[in-house]
Amino acid sequence: MAATMNGHTNGINGTHSSDLVHQLYPRFGDIPDAIDIPVRGEDGDEVVGLDLTELLDETEELCGLLETENTAKNYWITIALAYAKQKKANIAIDVLQRGLLTHARGKSEDRLSILACLCWLHLWKCRHAPRVKPTQPRPQGQGDEDDLRTKDEFLHAANNVLNDASRIDPSYPPLFMARGTLCLLRASIQSSKSASGAADHPDRTETLRQAGKCFDDALRSTNNRNVFALLGKAKAEFSLGKTSSSLALYQQALERAPDMLDPDPRIGIGVCLWTLGHKEQAYSAWQRSLDLNSESVIAHSLLGIYWLDQTNNLAPTDPSFKDLYNKAITVHTQHAFKLDGMHALTCAQFGSYFLRRRTWTNVERLARRAIELTDINAIASDGWYLLALQAHYEGSLDKAAECYQKADQARGGDEKGFAPAKFGAAQLRVLGGDISAAKFRLEKIVERSKSLEVMTLLGVLFAEEVFANQAATVKEDKTQEAKKAVALLESVRVAWKDPKRKAKKETSVLLNLARLYESEEPTKALACLKEAEEVLGAEISEDDLPDEMGDEEEERKIRRELLPPQLLNNIGCFHFGLEKFAEARDDFQTALGACVKLKEKRESADADADTNGEMNGVQIPHEHEALLTTIGYNLARTYEAEGIDEEAQKVYEGLLLRHPDYVDARMRLAYIALKSNPAEGAEAIKALLDSDPANLEVRALYGWHIRTTKKRTLAINEDEEQRHYKHTLQTYDKHDTYALTGMGNIHLAIAREMPRETDAHREKRSKMYLRAVEFFDKVLSIDPRNAFAAQGLGIALVEEKRDPHAAVQVFSRVRESIGSAESSVFVNLGHGFVEVKQFSRAIESYEMALSKSGHGAKEPGILACLGRVWLIRGRMEKKLDAYKTSLDFAQQALAQAPSNSNYRFNVAFVQMQLAQMLVGLPESQRTLEDVEQASAGLEEAIEAFATIAKEPNPPFPRNDIEQRASMGRNTMKRQLASALEKQAEYERNNAERLHAAKQRREDEARKREEAVVAERERKEDEARKIREERERIREEDRELMARRAEEDAAKREAEEKAFTTDEETGEKKKRERRPKEKKSKRKKRDDITEDEMDVDGVTDGEGVRSRPRSGAVTAESGGTPATGSDGEAAPRRRTKKRKLESRKSKASAASSKFKSADVVVESDEEDEGVGGVGAGSGQRDGDGEDGLPETPGAGDEEEEEAAAGRVAAVRSKRRVLDDEEDEDDESDEVAAAGESDHGGDEIS
Repeated sequence: MAATMNGHTNGINGTHSSDLVHQLYPRFGDIPDAIDIPVRGEDGDEVVGLDLTELLDETEELCGLLETENTAKNYWITIALAYAKQKKANIAIDVLQRGLLTHARGKSEDRLSILACLCWLHLWKCRHAPRVKPTQPRPQGQGDEDDLRTKDEFLHAANNVLNDASRIDPSYPPLFMARGTLCLLRASIQSSKSASGAADHPDRTETLRQAGKCFDDALRSTNNRNVFALLGKAKAEFSLGKTSSSLALYQQALERAPDMLDPDPRIGIGVCLWTLGHKEQAYSAWQRSLDLNSESVIAHSLLGIYWLDQTNNLAPTDPSFKDLYNKAITVHTQHAFKLDGMHALTCAQFGSYFLRRRTWTNVERLARRAIELTDINAIASDGWYLLALQAHYEGSLDKAAECYQKADQARGGDEKGFAPAKFGAAQLRVLGGDISAAKFRLEKIVERSKSLEVMTLLGVLFAEEVFANQAATVKEDKTQEAKKAVALLESVRVAWKDPKRKAKKETSVLLNLARLYESEEPTKALACLKEAEEVLGAEISEDDLPDEMGDEEEERKIRRELLPPQLLNNIGCFHFGLEKFAEARDDFQTALGACVKLKEKRESADADADTNGEMNGVQIPHEHEALLTTIGYNLARTYEAEGIDEEAQKVYEGLLLRHPDYVDARMRLAYIALKSNPAEGAEAIKALLDSDPANLEVRALYGWHIRTTKKRTLAINEDEEQRHYKHTLQTYDKHDTYALTGMGNIHLAIAREMPRETDAHREKRSKMYLRAVEFFDKVLSIDPRNAFAAQGLGIALVEEKRDPHAAVQVFSRVRESIGSAESSVFVNLGHGFVEVKQFSRAIESYEMALSKSGHGAKEPGILACLGRVWLIRGRMEKKLDAYKTSLDFAQQALAQAPSNSNYRFNVAFVQMQLAQMLVGLPESQRTLEDVEQASAGLEEAIEAFATIAKEPNPPFPRNDIEQRASMGRNTMKRQLASALEKQAEYERNNAERLHAAKQRREDEARKREEAVVAERERKEDEARKIREERERIREEDRELMARRAEEDAAKREAEEKAFTTDEETGEKKKRERRPKEKKSKRKKRDDITEDEMDVDGVTDGEGVRSRPRSGAVTAESGGTPATGSDGEAAPRRRTKKRKLESRKSKASAASSKFKSADVVVESDEEDEGVGGVGAGSGQRDGDGEDGLPETPGAGDEEEEEAAAGRVAAVRSKRRVLDDEEDEDDESDEVAAAGESDHGGDEIS
């Protein structure tokens, strides 16, 4: 229940104005404006009036008067508090100390009151005293300017006074509050971190716990009515980190004193809610506090923090940013500073504003005030952080590091600490070049909080380490660093998509990600660059756009030309690498336009800029000229890739006009000339080498030209390409990877062609392979990611048969490194799999290479490799189909290059191998058709060998080829003819047997098919039966539901008949019992009177109605209960009833008088009234002998069934009637049942 005051409800939503509240609870409100001091005069007691609003700083005369007159302690305390009210606490303390000396021999209670007041004044001074010696004077009106004592000194003084008071009476209630406040103030100046590195200092924790105990004592001494003790307890709990319990205590204080504003519990409630993450509720509490007290400094400061927090996730360009920031700084923070310029929280907050404005003098002044005047470690941390940022901006790194450390230590340091201060310290480490220490600090911060700024900086540091390694001469393995950089930057990128964080996209993150993805995943790199393009495009000001832009495509083009040309150039390079030449061309052309726009913009900003280049008559700064040259070259390369050599040549020539020494452009022109006119191109390349012999790129181009035009030789020293590369390595650069790789390839090619007949030949060949491996290994030591050297090394291992498994691993690594675009990788991988006898994987690799070779045309060399692997597989597995597949691939390769003697030799060789394989096969594993085809192929092979042997440069020694032709003509042909005869005879002799076997196979197949069909039909029949059964069950369910509905309707109708309508109220009620009337009624032979009949059961002699037993009487054997004529219970007559016959026995029993199948049993219980009397079950008055009814004939079967149904209906109807229904109604219903067509007699 809300408390009331003056007839109005108070509290959070009360109606009291702030002026009324100030009148109710003003600080020093009980101090009067004047007092009368009693003195002894000649005429008796007199008084001296003292105006407490105009007290003099000189108190000697006043204190002398009080001492002389031995004034009571109340006057001393009142005068001291009047000085304190005027913010002259030092004078108030002096007055109390004089009063304490005056009452030194007085009552202990008087001294105790003075000591308590003196202790509170010391605590009050401590509250406003600096933590450390102040470095700047206090402003006018902000306390005692000459008092430079710190908090610790005042705490020491207060503790001494408190000890003196405790010696007099330790249970004095005000001392509990004083000691609790003393502990809170002492904890505020204690360090939050222990020397051992613990999160909380044990002394500070113990001090706060002691404060809580003191406030508990204060509450107990006042029966929990002390609101200030509740507030003190709440503050102690909050300082201990128990935010929830602190919130509950603040709320309890607000409930008890809702109109108290100094201090205001709503402030504490808001701080607790803010700490718990409920910022909107905290704002409501602070706003309510401000509504009640518009001059609240702390409320204004906290509301300023709230509105600043709202701007954290907004970009400065956001329309709402300016309004929120203005509300935070101008409306609240600045107003709070005007109210109290020495308030620590306001100073720290206002200092951050001047930090953004780079007003360093104000920043340092306000930060020092926040550090010196606060009693909260977090505010002191903010002050040190402001000083650290100032020093950081000014370049004083040592001072900044010291301030960052103090800001961190003020909040606990180490694992707890202040994350922004830790982040600043890590930035200083980066500036100092200590990257390892910076990464260590940043990783510690990331473990605690996923700050986007921290993850961005840490990701960039890892990325820069990777980039530096890429540019180094000796490269290290930086795979883990690259993975960490990608993970961190991708986490930042994902956080941008979270609408709650409202994080701004940073292009630096996207550009670093693009560089990290550049070599491994160019598609992702391109996506990052495009996202960066969108971010920069959104930041383009509308003022930079023309008034009319046309359609969307035109607007997009205009916007792209306002982007940085470097970004567009990089996007074009990735499109070029992905073979999207049209898009790359558009990117490069737009980048050229962006360069021109950028030049115009800078020229308008600085008309006097130095220029050193010229393009199309326009003077362009040097940096723009270099950018134009690079982008123009890339555009020309794109034209060249698209086959537009004329446009490419024009661009190259234009570049050479501005830069005649541009070697790359000259090289591309020489290559274009080489394609169109080999002789002219060769001269251009030779002239280019003569003009710049030291250029390694030019020497590489010349070496490539020699390799394509040289004459093959097995003499390594006579090889022209080898001499060129050797000259490059010896004269210009011994670490040139292109020359080293070329030397390895030359040694590899010569070793492959060297003879291997003798041991000397094989040893010489092995040394040549070893020399090639040395060159490749040298390249890999310089560049571990050089795929060409790695492939050469693998080829050498395979061909030399030293370690084919290691070669396969090398080829696999190369495939993972350079991707799946190069067919040569898969070809070499297939060679390796062949050597390790993994034919399936070799075939798969060759087929993959075939799919990536050329523009739709099949590479004959790869087809030949496929034919070779199928031939080797056929030999190993002894399979005719493999030989046929090998022959097919060899013929396909020959079709692609009909004039190539190597492919013709391969076809002839496979044909001869196929014929030889068929000769060795048994007749049961070959057919006559196979032998005939092999014979025809053998003839073609013999002819092909003879032709190839006559060529000037046969693939193998001429003598060997002629021997193969002779063997085929003399031996193979005769063996194949014999095999043909045997195969024909075998098939003639086994034709009938083969036919019978074929017939048996067909019969078995037909039987299996019939069995399958029969099984399918059986399952379909079973499914049909199941469906029919389910349909029958559903139909029965529907019928059952219909019968139940009818029964329910009959039951409702019976219930309606059991009630009648009241004529007066119109409501339904039970029928009333009619007066009994004596009627002469006909009795049955059992002398049962009508009064003794009951529809629902049998009444015993004492008037207790016995409940009928369900199913005791059937329709054919209804019984009649018997009672005495005077209502007394007659002796129980044993009746007999019979079991109903089954339907099957009715026909056989129709002609007899009694049913032979009936079983007659004696009844141990009384018959039911409903079945015997009320139902009219068809029993005649004239029963047969022994009380048995006559047996109906067979013609009455249907009538009996109908009667049984009606009896059941009447029985159910009778059960719903009330037991107290009058007997007349029962008689009527019985008569009605007797008059029905059941076949029963009429009862009169």
